[in-house]
Amino acid sequence: MIRNLQVAPDHYLLELRLPAEFPCPEPGQFMMVRLRGRDEPFLSRPFSVHNFRMHRGSVSLEILYRVVGKGTLLFSRQSKGTILGILGPLGRPFRISSICPTVVLLSGGIGVAPLAYLAHRCRGRNAGGKRTSIIVYAGARNAQSIVGIKHFEAVDLRICTDDGSRGFHGPVTALFERDLCSYDPEKTMIYACGPPAMIGSLARILEATSFSCQVSMEERMACGVGACLGCVTAVKDNGGRIRYERVCREGPVFDIRDLAGLKTDPC
Repeated sequence: MIRNLQVAPDHYLLELRLPAEFPCPEPGQFMMVRLRGRDEPFLSRPFSVHNFRMHRGSVSLEILYRVVGKGTLLFSRQSKGTILGILGPLGRPFRISSICPTVVLLSGGIGVAPLAYLAHRCRGRNAGGKRTSIIVYAGARNAQSIVGIKHFEAVDLRICTDDGSRGFHGPVTALFERDLCSYDPEKTMIYACGPPAMIGSLARILEATSFSCQVSMEERMACGVGACLGCVTAVKDNGGRIRYERVCREGPVFDIRDLAGLKTDPC
């Protein structure tokens, strides 16, 4: 562990040094991380890749996380030099479009973590013969809870807070819905990560449109490799029938139109 820095109340930025041969993750993939030499907590915790950088003789991995329970509380108490066990990269990543010159990212709370790495990989690319334009809608409860935006360089950043203490006053989906008509469905790819109610609201907004949208689902995981079936989510097949897929194996990235049973934010 290189550092474990508190960046906001209950939010931490963890940076790890790994061997140079560690596989380079794709945006949207995750790692299963645990404290080595401890029997409790027994299970690893899943964390999105927030950033990944190559150095001479090593690589560094950044993880942005929020303290939500006993496991993440223990992580927050670790310091430089702590040795962690890591399994990854895991899961199905975001598919980066080669034809859409406009990329729109929507994050809610800690959902900003995987989208920052995605923005980094999209920045400077050419799609459809044009340089990629990136617009980020970053939502949080209040100004003190806004984290992870330092990696959104050279993008159009639009901040939203539930209490209006910074940026747009209201849910991130409300501002996006207001701006929706300014985007061309044929030239825009939408990516999102956030709480289930936010994803549900986004699905409602896009239902009558032809926009393409990929979402990274937030879900509790036990094994991270699909063996325990503890992270299933409901999806629809082409005939509208409901089936269940594992977020850790078939996801965490899904097409938003394939998801079923989503609830929406009151907005």
